[in-house]
Amino acid sequence: MSSANSGILSRIPGLAYVGLVLTPLFWAGNAVVARGTVEHVPPLSMSFWRWVIALAILLPFGFPGMWHHRRVIRARLGSMLALATFSVAAFNSLLYYAAITTTATNIALINATIPIFVALLAWMLLGDRTRPIQALGIALAIGGILTVVARGELSVLTGLQAQPGDLIMVAAVFSWGLFSVLLRRQAVPLPALTFLTTQILLGTLVILPFYLVDLFFFAGGFELTRNTAMSLLYFAIFPGILAYAFWNHGVHAIGPARAAIFMYLTPVFASILAGIFLGESLGAFHMIGGLLILAGLVLATRTGRRQAAYSLRSQEQNGRDT
Repeated sequence: MSSANSGILSRIPGLAYVGLVLTPLFWAGNAVVARGTVEHVPPLSMSFWRWVIALAILLPFGFPGMWHHRRVIRARLGSMLALATFSVAAFNSLLYYAAITTTATNIALINATIPIFVALLAWMLLGDRTRPIQALGIALAIGGILTVVARGELSVLTGLQAQPGDLIMVAAVFSWGLFSVLLRRQAVPLPALTFLTTQILLGTLVILPFYLVDLFFFAGGFELTRNTAMSLLYFAIFPGILAYAFWNHGVHAIGPARAAIFMYLTPVFASILAGIFLGESLGAFHMIGGLLILAGLVLATRTGRRQAAYSLRSQEQNGRDT
C-alpha cells in the first residue's frame, strides 16, 4: 500500500474497523471453503495453487522491492527459507489436510489459539517471562482445545480416538507459533510487501516437490471446474492478499492491542458460515471449548502485551490465512 493511499485511508478511521471485521470473515471463509473443496481438490494442490495465484498477483508489485533489497534477501536466505517453511508451506498445507477429517468450526476454534501458542513457545524457547495470570490464560485455552478435540468426552483422549484433523490443526497452529518465535529471533529488515512476496515465493518452492510427489504418486490431480477455480481464487485473494492488506492497515490505524479483539470473530463467523453452507451444527463441547479458549485469549493477550503485539506484527508482515 503506498504512503499516499495510506494517508488517505488514515483520514477515514471507520475503514480500519470495516477491514478488521472483514479480515476474520475471510479467515473463517478459508476454513469453510477448504472443508467444502477438499473432496474435489487434494490439500497439497489447494496449498500450492493458492500460493501460485497469489504470487502471480503480487509479483508485479513486490518484485521491484525484492530486486532493490536483493542483498538483504541473499544474506538472510536461510532464515527466510525457514520462516517460509513454517508459515506459507507448513501452516497452510496442514490446515487443508485438517479439513479432510474435521469440521470448519473446529479448524477455526483451534486456529484462534495462535496467540496462546506464540506466548507458550516464546516462554519455552526464548525464556520470556510468563505472569501467573497469563499462565492461567494459556492453561484455559489449552483446556478449550482439549475440549474441542475430545468432543466433550474424556474417553476420546484416554482412548487416543481424537479426529486426525483436529490433531493436524494443532500441528498447524504449533507451526505458526514456531514461525512467530523464529521471526522474533531472526527478524529480517525488509518492507512488508517485499517480505510477503519473498515469503510466498520461497514457500511455494518448498511446497513444489511435495506437490509433485503427491500429484504423480498419491492423490493425483483434480478437475478444474468453475467451482474449484473459484475456490482457489478465493484462497489466494481473500484470506491471503486482502486479509493481509486490511489487517496491515487496521493494526497501523488503531494499534495491535485493539486489533487483537477482532481475531475473536473468526470462530464466530466460521460457525455461522459452516452452518449455512456445510450444514455443520454446534455441540455443547463447541460452546464450552470456545468459552475456555476466549477466556484464555483475553487473559493471555491482556497480560502478555509484548508477546501479543509481536504475534500481531508477525501476522501483519506475513499475512495469516485462516
